[in-house]
Amino acid sequence: MQPGRFLCAIAVMCSLSGCAPSPFGGAGDAENGPPRSNFTQSGETRSEVISTLMDRRSLLAEDSAYGQVAAAAIAASSRAAEAELVSAKLRAEAASKNWFPTLGPSVSLTDLGDLVAGLLIEQVLFDNGRRKAEREFAAADVEAAAVSLSQDMNSRVQTAVGLYAAALRGDEKAAYGNRALRRMQDFRRIVQGRVDGGVSDRADLNVVDSKISGIRTATATAQDAAVTARAELQAMTGRSFEQKPSHLSIAPPPEQLQFLSVLKARAEAERAIAQAKSGRAALLPQIAASGNVTSDGFGAGITLGVGQPLGLGTPAAIQALEASKEAAARQVGEAEEAARRARSRQLQQIASYQRQEGETAVLVRRSRETYELFQKQFEAGQRPVMEVIQVYEELVRREQAYIDAKYEVVLIQLELARDLGLLADGDKI
Repeated sequence: MQPGRFLCAIAVMCSLSGCAPSPFGGAGDAENGPPRSNFTQSGETRSEVISTLMDRRSLLAEDSAYGQVAAAAIAASSRAAEAELVSAKLRAEAASKNWFPTLGPSVSLTDLGDLVAGLLIEQVLFDNGRRKAEREFAAADVEAAAVSLSQDMNSRVQTAVGLYAAALRGDEKAAYGNRALRRMQDFRRIVQGRVDGGVSDRADLNVVDSKISGIRTATATAQDAAVTARAELQAMTGRSFEQKPSHLSIAPPPEQLQFLSVLKARAEAERAIAQAKSGRAALLPQIAASGNVTSDGFGAGITLGVGQPLGLGTPAAIQALEASKEAAARQVGEAEEAARRARSRQLQQIASYQRQEGETAVLVRRSRETYELFQKQFEAGQRPVMEVIQVYEELVRREQAYIDAKYEVVLIQLELARDLGLLADGDKI
């Protein structure tokens, strides 16, 4: 093959792709031309979804213990979703070049029985938007992969910070349980002395022992929960964190911010619609200019064909592709409804546990005042010890309920922030 003929064929195809008049109006086909609006000069895809993800900021303060846990969780992630995002970006970059002419080998048999090898150059002039749909599919694929990465990182942070909060709750409940055990042991010595002196019945001592056993079991359970959560967190992040309890308060998220699940549903819907467009275009005629360069010479022409063979089921196949667009749009609606329900439920749960936290704090204060009053009356000989023990046991229960309510608020706030993508800075993922 002579180099001059090859270069001539390339020039012809380039002129067909960008300069030759299209038989369907204008210079070239707008659907198959270069995607000027989708890619910047640096080759990065302009995407509202990705820009929205990158603009999101974590509600966890960086200098807090919770922020340190979040940073460690992200740093220790295997980031499998990131690899999928890189793969999707490469596929989108490849799809952005699908409007260029294609090259391929050709082999033909002459009338004399000789094989003639050459190079076939083809430029699609009109394909009913098939290549444009392929580019749209690749761009939506990148957006879906980006949302998946954000979901994975936010879920990982929520798990790590949740484990840290669970460990702190276990520590706090265990510490209070140990104090309660020491106080109940003092009560037991008093009751034991009264039983030995014949003032109290043996049943009173059994009641005290039962209460002590219950507090000891609850304390051991809290300690086990703290140890388990801390061990899992260390296995997840590869490091340990301070054990000093600290109350986490997360600011309310913006009201208009969308759930990550809705963003992903929209990206997947756009991908499904683009796939349907591509499939429909493959069933319709397309026009292409082709040139064949061989050792015997150069030839060019216009071809008319379809992307895949047609059959009796082709009309039904086209209708099915159109129906898939409607299905994709409805899936977005379902995702939006599920997000609204989840947000309403989480906000209601946060308000409920905050109310319980406030109410139990008041009840704890009143129970403590009552216990201190009963204790003074007991020391003055005005109250039996069993009444004091009963009041103190009620104080212990309310203290534990207050600790649970306080951390439940934190855990649900973490869930809401995870769903909104507000547990990690978008530009740091």
